[in-house]
Amino acid sequence: MNVEKLLEQEIITYVENLPGWKWDEGKWISKRYRFLNYLTGVSFVSELANYAEQRNHHPFISIDYKVVTIKLSSWNAGGLTSLDMEMARVFDEIYDQFVE
Repeated sequence: MNVEKLLEQEIITYVENLPGWKWDEGKWISKRYRFLNYLTGVSFVSELANYAEQRNHHPFISIDYKVVTIKLSSWNAGGLTSLDMEMARVFDEIYDQFVE
């Protein structure tokens, strides 16, 4: 997978169109997802993990009771890439299935 690092303005544009995502420390984007209970958050993480494995692009995932925090970056590219932004969009779509 040869994906190039995004320029700062490209990152800003992407993040503006990804509600709730933040550009942290110039290294990654992150988002906190909230759930009604712990097990729903764990199920959400399982779905994300399966998708990430299919794409061979793995996020940092933290589960803190009813809050799941995701961080994305492309280490091979040395920063954020279009793949990270695509993954963020898909993670939001997966989340929508859990909160409907």
